[in-house]
Amino acid sequence: MQSDLHKIIVSPQPLSSDHVKVFLYQILRGLKYLHSAGILHRDIKPGNLLVNSNCVLKEVVTQYYRAPEILMGSRHYSNAIDIWSVGCIFAELLGRRILFQAQSPIQQLDLITDLLGTPSLEAMRTACEGAKAHILRGPHKQSKRISAKDALAHPYLDEGRLRYHTCMCKCCFSTSTGRVYTSDFEPVTNPKFDDTFEKNLSSVRQVKEIIHQFILEQQKGNRVPLCINPQSAAFKSFISSTVAQPSEMPPSPLVWE
Repeated sequence: MQSDLHKIIVSPQPLSSDHVKVFLYQILRGLKYLHSAGILHRDIKPGNLLVNSNCVLKEVVTQYYRAPEILMGSRHYSNAIDIWSVGCIFAELLGRRILFQAQSPIQQLDLITDLLGTPSLEAMRTACEGAKAHILRGPHKQSKRISAKDALAHPYLDEGRLRYHTCMCKCCFSTSTGRVYTSDFEPVTNPKFDDTFEKNLSSVRQVKEIIHQFILEQQKGNRVPLCINPQSAAFKSFISSTVAQPSEMPPSPLVWE
């Protein structure tokens, strides 16, 4: 039976230290691989992490897990935003409640500063002026946040690593003579993801054509091919649809004056 990490956290089911370690290990293992490709997740939260009966996680941002730099309107950020989310989930696994639960992003920032202290001007250098004015009062400096790679090296996760690769992972396997372990428990990808192709995209139609072609190419090895039906009643509107322009979007609930 499959659930998600949020449902497990709020349930009366006991969570042992082993549970916490193996969940945290799997999250950081996935992040290390993602970050090695130069890709940020940006939406890590318990509700996005599916859990099967063997405690294996699968990924499917809520405000509660957003890093301070995002809440403050920064347009430039790093892998550290995902590490912040993991830290919030770690605290939630231990405390069985959301660490920073507020009704608005501004209240969210207030909760963070109440617990961690006021960030320095250096820590807020990429924040918008309105956010700086609100928070000029920082252990949560994004540049000081641990990386997924370094977090995985912490002794706290040794038991989680052992349990995961002993009976849960797909990269190791058992034989009649014993367990055969992979040579790299936490692999990375090489080379990094190259997003320069985006600079050559000039229209929504071009993006759709590229995605359509990508889907057709991916069909070849898949068990269940994904097809777009040109006879569908919705096909014409799909082809002619466009993304909403900024002027058409509803106003943001968070406006820094």
